[in-house]
Amino acid sequence: MKKILVAYDGSGPAEKAFDLALDLAEHYQAGVCAIAVARPPEPANDVETEAVLENAQAYFGAMLASLRERAENKRVPFSFKVIVGHPAEQIVAYAEANDFDHIVMGHRGKTLFQKWLLGSVAKRVMSYAHCSVTIVRE
Repeated sequence: MKKILVAYDGSGPAEKAFDLALDLAEHYQAGVCAIAVARPPEPANDVETEAVLENAQAYFGAMLASLRERAENKRVPFSFKVIVGHPAEQIVAYAEANDFDHIVMGHRGKTLFQKWLLGSVAKRVMSYAHCSVTIVRE
């Protein structure tokens, strides 16, 4: 295991998933990439998609400092990426395109709707990922 992808939305389960990914990375001397996926409006045009990406970069950028510090404390190579699209599709596609060995993600999201949605995302990622997937429960 050399490359670990963490699906990150700032929720409690995502925080636990990030911590587990750091522990795995420390044990296996692997790198960690946290990915946040912003959903565009339906149907999206280029201007709306760009605005969603800018807003998501600002929102998750505030969380990035904490994640980066935690990774540095464990001496784990770390990167962070925000992309726009359907979460499950983007997580699976990004993991495959970038040769990740493992995906770690939380079971549920922040709000009631996100909790339902992310549960569905976790199931889809497990079904379609080319690599091992660990789902972390809160």
